[in-house]
Amino acid sequence: MHNVAITGTGVFTPTQVITNDELVAAFNAYADQFNSENAFEIAAGDVTAIPHSSSDFILAASGIKQRYVLNKDGILDPTRMFPKLPARPDDAPGYMAEIGVDAAQKALSAAGVDAADVDLVICAASNMERAYPAVAVEIQQFLGAGGFAFDMNVACSSATFGIQTASDMIRSGSIRRALVINPEICSAHLEWRDRDCHFIFGDVATATLLERDQDLTGPHFKVLSTRCATQFSNNIRNNNGYLRRTHDQMEDRRDMQFMQNGRKVFKEVLPLVSKHIADHLADTGVAASDLNRLWLHQANKTMNDYIGKKVLGRTPDPHEQPNILQDYANTSSAGSIIAFSQNSDDLTEGAKGLICSFGAGYSVGSVLLERA
Repeated sequence: MHNVAITGTGVFTPTQVITNDELVAAFNAYADQFNSENAFEIAAGDVTAIPHSSSDFILAASGIKQRYVLNKDGILDPTRMFPKLPARPDDAPGYMAEIGVDAAQKALSAAGVDAADVDLVICAASNMERAYPAVAVEIQQFLGAGGFAFDMNVACSSATFGIQTASDMIRSGSIRRALVINPEICSAHLEWRDRDCHFIFGDVATATLLERDQDLTGPHFKVLSTRCATQFSNNIRNNNGYLRRTHDQMEDRRDMQFMQNGRKVFKEVLPLVSKHIADHLADTGVAASDLNRLWLHQANKTMNDYIGKKVLGRTPDPHEQPNILQDYANTSSAGSIIAFSQNSDDLTEGAKGLICSFGAGYSVGSVLLERA
């Protein structure tokens, strides 16, 4: 059995930003247009008017101030309300591969590792650009990585599930190095016309390089333990898929984009995640007081505040539980990795931290780390 370490991370951040004020202006213009076009049905009680959104509402509901996206023009067009990403020929890099390669190259550079020495590439994300060939294999080719590659999808927990999968292979000796890459183009599956969720997501890509903890000379994080769990729920769901045309459901259906029952998610996920972390720590012999940092899934500030307080038994200091969602919004599986990548260099040798993600499934994954 071999020990495992995280030796590098990388983050691709799009250049285009949508502030809450910009988003609200576009949404309210869409709402006014819809309400005007359906004024008769609204007056008759057959159609519900769309209320305005506001920046104050978004900030209070989520803690989000802005988000990065690959294309803002389509999203901010009240007659469209979703991104414009032109189709590419089959011999050109896909969108997910392009941003995934960028993040992966940054992770490799940070670790001083050549792509040819990577044995496994996992593309772990909440949605895939296509059914096949696997995006991971495309990334593998563009990187010039060795070994093999595959896609996996566990929604917002894809990164931590990917890290456990790669760690298990490294521990067993079947591989030496792995890249877990999370290209999240969440703007494409968000319903921007829904006031309750139109502000939630942003786009980004992250990458984590894992290696055998053997003869490492640079700074790294030992992977002390990983744990994953799932529990089926329909409270976060997207019904779009390759069987859609067989159901004769090609029309503009609300359930073909991101949907959630927010109240139930809060009520059910918070205790699930808090217990998962507490049990993981207890089984590993690590006390909550031994944790120097929590890198939590960046979905909602209120959720993270609750989990942090539940795990530590007190309100975490800002540096103990860094948030990045005010800048990035929810980036699905990538959020906890952004938080880790941007808020870990200051930890000293022996410091311990925990990466945790949670989301649709329900799914929850945690990775216990120690600075070396």
